[in-house]
Amino acid sequence: MRVPPVEKVHRSRFVEVDGMRTHFLEAGDGPTTVVLLHSGEFGGCAELSWEYLIPHLAAHFRVIAPDWLGFGQTAMVHDFVNKRGRMKSHLARFIQVMALDRAHFVGNSMGGSFLLELAAESPCRLPLDRIVAISGGGFTPDNEHRQRLLAYDGTKEAMVSLLRAIFEDPVWYSDDDYVERRRRLSLMPGAWEAVAAARFKSPMAKPRSDFGHPDTTPYANIEAPTLLIAGALDRLRLEGYTTLVAGQIPQGQAVVLPDCGHCPNIEQPELVGRHLLEFLGPGRSG
Repeated sequence: MRVPPVEKVHRSRFVEVDGMRTHFLEAGDGPTTVVLLHSGEFGGCAELSWEYLIPHLAAHFRVIAPDWLGFGQTAMVHDFVNKRGRMKSHLARFIQVMALDRAHFVGNSMGGSFLLELAAESPCRLPLDRIVAISGGGFTPDNEHRQRLLAYDGTKEAMVSLLRAIFEDPVWYSDDDYVERRRRLSLMPGAWEAVAAARFKSPMAKPRSDFGHPDTTPYANIEAPTLLIAGALDRLRLEGYTTLVAGQIPQGQAVVLPDCGHCPNIEQPELVGRHLLEFLGPGRSG
């Protein structure tokens, strides 16, 4: 079994953000910009999250897909005091450096959750037009599938286990070349350490995890029109969470896609692309 071929239309670029080398993908030249925010598993990066979806968007939009701080080819920096805050601040500064004064934002998994948290801030630091969160937001259970992601040790077997938790279609963990590509990216200098560092806890600190805790994001503060997309077979989320979250957002709506897991943007890029084009509407603003 082989994963589908990629139609590569994106370009790889770098920019300095407050002294930190920041990598991003760029494609298309449409009048409206779409910013894509990738997921946070070991080896996660803009290219893996968005390579199948970018061709569906680039014909209509200018597409910008940065690697988060500590991921991909962006500086491998980890903030032991405020990891999430540092990553969000770096993203906000990246948007300023790129001189984006208005854009649609789309995030997957960690990228979707961080996007919704940023959108709920007052004042909001991002120049939001419309928002799409794919498998983002809501309560994140600490179940056996989540533990398979956290237990990744760099081996091929562990990568297969990680991909089994993310995907529904077996092709994504049966294609040896794809598995090895994912594994190589997860073992780039500093990459494993930057993700694993989130688990380092001082013996003086109270035990805590990012998962299995109540979701306290003030979704009612989100003013931008928002679409939540979920895979019907997502093992890392609870069934029906998108309806609960969308119901708290004044202009929120949700759609559940069949036959895919946690990353519909990879498993069903054509279907996700159609939903994005319908919701974002090339040239639409507000």
